[in-house]
Amino acid sequence: MSADMDTHSPALTVEGVVAGYGKMTILNGTTAKVRAGAITTVIGPNGAGKSTLFKTIFGLLPVRSGTIKLGERDITNHSPRNILDAGVVYIPQGRNIFPELSVRHNLELGGVALSEQANLSQRIDALMAQFPMLREKADTQASTLSGGQQKLLEVARGMLLDPKLVLIDEPSIGLSPLMVQEVFSILKALRDKGVTILLIEQNAKMALQMSDYGLVLEQGQTRIEDAAPSILADARIAQLFLGGGLAPAASASGSLTGILA
Repeated sequence: MSADMDTHSPALTVEGVVAGYGKMTILNGTTAKVRAGAITTVIGPNGAGKSTLFKTIFGLLPVRSGTIKLGERDITNHSPRNILDAGVVYIPQGRNIFPELSVRHNLELGGVALSEQANLSQRIDALMAQFPMLREKADTQASTLSGGQQKLLEVARGMLLDPKLVLIDEPSIGLSPLMVQEVFSILKALRDKGVTILLIEQNAKMALQMSDYGLVLEQGQTRIEDAAPSILADARIAQLFLGGGLAPAASASGSLTGILA
């Protein structure tokens, strides 16, 4: 880990976490420090445990051993509702909206978890000011929105809860390049407001270029945890994505060109 990793205090600490599905173990002692007020992108080959890590953090999968802390608070094996109340929002892969309901009703349902329901209308109005598309489409059935608009609705619904930490898994899937840029711009704006973002993204190069830090998983273990520019410059990453496993830097071959494209 480089000295740069200590410039932010950890918003989330994952220490030696083992988790999986049934008898199958996916995370094999995963360890990470997610810095507060920064974007951290998780990369790794298929099956490395990226989505499993998010589900485990959010309480959807049990932690068999190890600990997960939000700041100084131990949230290991807390329920998703408790973790949501603690300020963590999880935006999974795919489309996770109520398609038959209007945009406004989708937002209202997203605010059900708010402890102060009296503020819900004000929060929705503020979001609509931030996302003009939501105001324009407020009474439109959500299923009629484009894929990019639906993803923006998901992000906005998560922001309604004023989270401390956002877990967002593959936000660019199915989106046009223009809409991908818009989603990434929103994530950077949230970071600039102090929100901590942990991101999984198929376009690893683009994601790392806008990130502060990167986390490389392989076979459920943390292989590299460093500043994003350092990971982009590390030739071992190419070896990992070529399927050969992480070789020592001196013997790794290839470059990031084409691998993290």
